[in-house]
Amino acid sequence: MRRWLWIAISLWAGMAQADCRQALALGLDVSGSVDEREYRLQLDGLAGALLDPEVVAAFLSMPDAPARLVIYEWSGPTSQRIVQRWTEIRSREDLAQIATRLTNTGRALREPSTALGRSKAFGATLLAQHPTCWRHVLDISGDGESNTGPRPQDVTPPGVTINGLVIGGDSQETEVSALSAYFRTYVIQGADAFVEVATGFDDYQSAMSRKLKRELTVLVLSRNP
Repeated sequence: MRRWLWIAISLWAGMAQADCRQALALGLDVSGSVDEREYRLQLDGLAGALLDPEVVAAFLSMPDAPARLVIYEWSGPTSQRIVQRWTEIRSREDLAQIATRLTNTGRALREPSTALGRSKAFGATLLAQHPTCWRHVLDISGDGESNTGPRPQDVTPPGVTINGLVIGGDSQETEVSALSAYFRTYVIQGADAFVEVATGFDDYQSAMSRKLKRELTVLVLSRNP
């Protein structure tokens, strides 16, 4: 409760300075371990999650201070691609347009390696473009550990909450548990950071919906007495 009260007071104090309650960057893993079918499940799953009625309601819960969203793909140290530029979410139509863009996006040739540290740095750079937003949240999806580029634990952008969405593979429970522990130890950061789990790419949409609802639900003190 004390932690949430601190967040609420911080957000209330910033209301006079900003009309954006949250800048949210979503990083999608398109490294070599992700095949064509899994790539499609990931983008289509995100599109479906953005149209989940509860997710839509969470995005639109504060019309005077909308959230802003950017989506990018990542793999190796020099492979990042923005698939949805920064968009202020003011209506369901905004989310529907993003969902359509995602379902129409095809895969580009990328480095096959997994550079989680570089992905964190890239996402933080995007978030820095919106300094007046009350919160800055980076969400990184991934199905494996980093194997190139800066170590993820060495990339710690200040003022950014980093959450993770771990995607399990064929070996299921053991692999998911180990990768979740890796993300908790080396990837996420912030007092309220968390790791969501998809048991596989078929479960990605459900996991993304849960994660988005959690990220967008922020306790804010009312401006009224």
